[in-house]
Amino acid sequence: MSVWRVILSIIFPPLAVLDKGCGSVLIVLLLTVCGWVPGVIAALVILNKETR
Repeated sequence: MSVWRVILSIIFPPLAVLDKGCGSVLIVLLLTVCGWVPGVIAALVILNKETR
């Protein structure tokens, strides 16, 4: 997980997971609309899961 992805996931979470698939983007977008913090957490979890 690069530093730029972390910064991007804090600023606009759906854009950080754009290359992970449509489902990930929709989940993060929905959580971001419900609240900014859940969207950030979901984006960081998805980004961290893909690097392992």
